[in-house]
Formats: sequence, C-alpha cells, structure tokens
Amino acid sequence: MNINITFVGELIFYSMFIVGGLSYYLGKRKTSSPKVATLIGVALCITPPLNLAYLIVLMLKNDLVINENIETEI
Repeated sequence: MNINITFVGELIFYSMFIVGGLSYYLGKRKTSSPKVATLIGVALCITPPLNLAYLIVLMLKNDLVINENIETEI
C-alpha cells in the first residue's frame, strides 16, 4: 500500500480543525484558559498519537467548579 505524503498532510490539516474544536470545548469545561488548551491541542496535531493522548487527558480531568453565590435581597 502506497501512502502519499499529500494524504498525510491532509490528515494533519483536517485533524487540526477536529482536535482544535474538541480541545476548545473540553478546555472551556475543564480549564480556566480554553484558548491555551486549544493552542496546545492544535500544536500537537503534528504528531497524531500525541494529540489523541492530549484529548484523553483533557477528558479525564475533572470539571471546574464555579461558585455562583446568588444573593437575593428581601
């Protein structure tokens, strides 16, 4: 089976959008800086096993707890 370098380039290019979107979504829920999480996820698309490992780490991380104390005046 011949693997063309163009195919590998397209795979990396399209995975940037998919992993970038997933990183932003998970980064919003699980980190305090979703833009940095997205940038790291897109940068790791150069080596596909690392970007999948990064997404798994983000998925396993606990969600952020946001304290919303709503005080009502009577």
